[in-house]
Amino acid sequence: MWFRIIMIVGVIVVAGGWIAYGIYDYKMRQEEKKQPKPRSEKLQKTQSEVSDWAKQMAAFKKPVAKRQARGDQDDDA
Repeated sequence: MWFRIIMIVGVIVVAGGWIAYGIYDYKMRQEEKKQPKPRSEKLQKTQSEVSDWAKQMAAFKKPVAKRQARGDQDDDA
């Protein structure tokens, strides 16, 4: 008789623990979704290198000798 009571109470306690853990885990996952994803150091380095390269390409001008050889007008002035 006591064994049955202890087993029933034990099952209820374990089930309650799993339910509490499920609620806690769900709330933690929802909280993590709201946070921005951390960027790795390698990704940040690559993005800065690409940005620097793009700035260099935007500032690039053709050499003057090639323009004169083709007879192009100077577009910069």
